[in-house]
Amino acid sequence: MGNSILAQRLKELREEHGYLQKFVADKLGIRSNTLSGYENGTRSPDPDMLIALSDLYYVTTDYLLGKSDQPHLTKDVAFEPFNDPVLERWYRELPKNDEDDLRRLRKMWELMQESKNNKKEIE
Repeated sequence: MGNSILAQRLKELREEHGYLQKFVADKLGIRSNTLSGYENGTRSPDPDMLIALSDLYYVTTDYLLGKSDQPHLTKDVAFEPFNDPVLERWYRELPKNDEDDLRRLRKMWELMQESKNNKKEIE
């Protein structure tokens, strides 16, 4: 029963992000044993839950279902690899940071963009 590729990928993604089952279950509004069923292949998420899982882990539903081996490929734009491996590693580690760090990073990004925009207006 269930999709073994889906189960395997859900567990791998959760572990790659450093999330506990309880954290993911709470985030998705489901019980931990439901998530455990998804991860061991005894239960299958409905389409809405599949979308929520793909959003949480920043991957496509095709990747979760095993229809693609490229987690971030979309019809619109394929992920372009970085030329700098250190920058790419930093980028891929971002989702593993806690929310407060990500909020601070977003604020710094917004300030940089604002500074760029102000500079253009002055020129």
